[in-house]
Amino acid sequence: MIRVKLVFLVLIMCSSFINEQHKETYSLTITVKELRNLKGHVQFTIYNKDKSIPDEKFEGYYLMKTGVIDNNSEARVTFKNLPKGKYAVNILHDENKDGKIDKGWVLPTEGVGFSNFESIGLRNRPKFSKASFELDKDKTVAVKIIYF
Repeated sequence: MIRVKLVFLVLIMCSSFINEQHKETYSLTITVKELRNLKGHVQFTIYNKDKSIPDEKFEGYYLMKTGVIDNNSEARVTFKNLPKGKYAVNILHDENKDGKIDKGWVLPTEGVGFSNFESIGLRNRPKFSKASFELDKDKTVAVKIIYF
């Protein structure tokens, strides 16, 4: 009888622990508007580590999804069950669907964007510390697309 009570108590404690951990996960919805055309798709990439962006070859990301461009030149994706923490977003309007940032001589020829950035330049280069935000509740983040 004592053994049954002990097993029951352990199960209740584990259940409480699992439920508590489940409460610490959230959804992150990312939107982008004003895409210059309906070609290709939008690659949504999230990062959760300092010094992980810029990441031109998409090697240091945490999660990635592809979004379909709708008739209003907009795209959106939702990442679910993300642990509480700091995240940054990088988007690519991947017009030719090759999964990489195509460049001209120096600048990208496809649209790019980062959370918390309205523009990118020599004095305003993307970095995790500036692009990051705290995810401690379900959140929607709008990212501005930048074409050069």
